[in-house]
Amino acid sequence: MTETNARGELVREDIVDPPKEGGNLKLSIDADVQARLAQILSDHVRTQGFQGGAGIIMDVRTGELLAITSFPEYDSAAFAEGDSVAVNKANEDAAKPLLNRAIAGVYAPGSIVKPMFAAAALHEKLIDPEKEILSTGSISIPNPYFPDKPSIFKDWKAHGYVDMRRALAVSSDVYFYAIGGGYADQRGLGIGKIDDYARRFGFGTIAAFPISGGLAGTIPTPEWKLEVFDDPWRLGDTYNTAIGQYGFQVTPLQVVRYVSAIANGGTILDAHIILGERTKSWSVGISDADLQVVREGMRAGVTGGGTAAALNMGGIELAGKTGTAQVGTRNQYMNSWVIGFWPYESPKYAFAVVLEKAPAGTLSGAAPAISNFFYWLRDAKPEYVQ
Repeated sequence: MTETNARGELVREDIVDPPKEGGNLKLSIDADVQARLAQILSDHVRTQGFQGGAGIIMDVRTGELLAITSFPEYDSAAFAEGDSVAVNKANEDAAKPLLNRAIAGVYAPGSIVKPMFAAAALHEKLIDPEKEILSTGSISIPNPYFPDKPSIFKDWKAHGYVDMRRALAVSSDVYFYAIGGGYADQRGLGIGKIDDYARRFGFGTIAAFPISGGLAGTIPTPEWKLEVFDDPWRLGDTYNTAIGQYGFQVTPLQVVRYVSAIANGGTILDAHIILGERTKSWSVGISDADLQVVREGMRAGVTGGGTAAALNMGGIELAGKTGTAQVGTRNQYMNSWVIGFWPYESPKYAFAVVLEKAPAGTLSGAAPAISNFFYWLRDAKPEYVQ
């Protein structure tokens, strides 16, 4: 090797720069946990008619990821070896195996946003957690264009009187219509505060991660609706946003950070995969006392006959929340979510799973899928359970 100056004159020659051994890099990913999570979830996707999905497990104290998986997967060796047939097949596959769904898949969240808005309503002192709201199966509001045809907003079933913990456990839409947009004597957050708290919990911006390609998703707002639909905002839009529908879109990475903040007392952590690496964090500005009410509701969703009852198992204390989002031009498909954390009393890990695009009405969604993983984790990896 030689060195010349700007005039092309020789300055030095026979320069030797001996190689140096690099430092060891230790990842937070547990290969066994990640492989089993991917296998169990992808098997469920195939048997239940889903198109794909993603699953992430995060340490709520550090932001380290224990597992992150997206499926269907592609054959990375084919790309390394230049197998043009396999590469073209992956590029043309309608199931999009090249899409990293964990960081770049955007999905309507459905009811998994309800813990966030419950915490927001408590922080804003809009409701006492013990106050009960009646769900008879729907609410109706006046229609300014057709006064004789009120607008009906349905619950997925009639739940009767529910307080906040019970509303989270059974996922009452009527309760969250009321604290989201207001109804009868109950004041609501309104779309401005819904947008504010969603951003506090990390939605609407790209979640930092060592691998590029993440997306910001969408929080529906009046400005967004005017730009996209050229139409003014209505109360019904607030109701639908408060239950994670309408134009709401999130990534699984954003979701697992949000769940971690619920579990750890209100701190959002940037996710990373380097063991022991320091991470950026910020507070959502909600007290741990308010978040404790939410955590109790999520635990009741598992133990109290709620929507996450599939996670009720001996040997591991899970808290969870499910969500189902309708997709397709005729709502003919559904995405299924389950989120949660464990151990309940002293949380260490949060999880988020989304299963994508099964026929509407599919009964076995994300919660039954992840329950099989937790049975394995409890028996094979007890160090992560206690």
